[in-house]
Amino acid sequence: MTKSRPSSGPTMHDVAAAAGVSQATVSLVLNSASGSRFSDETRKRVMDAVQQLGYRTNAHAKTLRDGISGIIGFLGDAVATAPFAGKIIEGAQERAWEDGLLLLTMNTGGDKALEAASLDSMLSYKVAGVVYAGMYHRRLDVPEALSTVPSVVLNSQDRKLRLPSVAPNEELGGYTATRRLLDAGHERVAMINIETLESELPAAVGRYNGYTKAMAEAGLSIRPELVRFGSGNELDGFTHTMDLMTDDNPPSAIFCANDRTAWGAYQAATELHLSIPRDVSIIGFDNQETLAPHLRPGLTTLELPFVEMGRRAVDLILQGAEPDGRVEFMTCPLIERNSVTHPKEKP
Repeated sequence: MTKSRPSSGPTMHDVAAAAGVSQATVSLVLNSASGSRFSDETRKRVMDAVQQLGYRTNAHAKTLRDGISGIIGFLGDAVATAPFAGKIIEGAQERAWEDGLLLLTMNTGGDKALEAASLDSMLSYKVAGVVYAGMYHRRLDVPEALSTVPSVVLNSQDRKLRLPSVAPNEELGGYTATRRLLDAGHERVAMINIETLESELPAAVGRYNGYTKAMAEAGLSIRPELVRFGSGNELDGFTHTMDLMTDDNPPSAIFCANDRTAWGAYQAATELHLSIPRDVSIIGFDNQETLAPHLRPGLTTLELPFVEMGRRAVDLILQGAEPDGRVEFMTCPLIERNSVTHPKEKP
C-alpha cells in the first residue's frame, strides 16, 4: 500500500479564502509592502486567518524571491554574560517578531576571529540587517562588512561615525540624578564616578557632565574633594564613601555613577553606623534588577532603557538604517525607591 504524502499545511490560497480577500492581498499584508492600500480591517482579517489556520510563509522561497531572509542578526560581545543582555535582546526580538522576523543572536565574547566568522555566517543567510551591540556604552571599531547590510550599533557608538547608533543619554541621566538630590534640599552633593574623564568612556564623561550642569544651575560650585573616580565596582564605592563620610565636613548626599558603586557605599554606611537616607542620601545609576531593588532601603536609581533601545535598533533596520552616523540618545528614567530624603538638620 502506498503511503500518502504528509500535508504541507495551509496555503496562501487557504488564508485568502478564510479572510475573504485575494491571494495578492494576503501577500501584500504578510510582506508589509510599502504603498499598499488596504484597510486595518482587511489586515486584521488576514492576520486572524493566518493565526487560525497556522499558516507559515516559505522562508526559503522568500529569500530566493527577495534576496533577503526573514532574519535580523544580533551580534554582541557579551550576550551570554552581561547582566543586562536579556533586556536588550528582549526588546530587539520583540520588535522583530512584530514584523514577522526572527532574531539570530550570536555571542562573541570579544573574540574578533569569532566575530568575523559569525558575521560572515549571518551575511550568508542574507539577513535583513544586523544589530551590533556593545554590552556597555563605549565607542566601537565596527567591522567593515557591516557596510554591506543595514546595520545599527546598539548601546555603543560607531567610532568612525558611519553607522547609526542607539545609546543611553548619559548626560541627561547624570543631570536627573543630581537634580533629584538637589530638589530634596541637599547642597553638599558628592559624586563617585565609574571611570576617569581621561578614559573618554561615554558613561563616565556624560554622567559627570550631567552632575556638573545640575550643580551649576543650582549655583553650587564643584568641590574637587567631593568628586571621586573609581572603576565602577563595589570596593571603590566602599573605599570612597568611607573617605567621604569620615571627612570633617562630609556630604549629605552621594551620586554613585552605577549601582555596584552604590552597593559599596551602602556597606560603608553600615560600617560607619550611618542610616540611609537619614544620615546620607544615595542615588545610583543602571537599575540593576538583581541589586537595586534588594538593597535596604531600596536604591533610588536611573534605569538604562535596554528594552526600548533594543526595539529602536530594530526599528531603524526596518526603516533601512541609512549609514549617516547619527546617534539617537534615549532617556534614562528615574526609578524612585527609599534611599533619598531631605538632609538632616544640623544641631
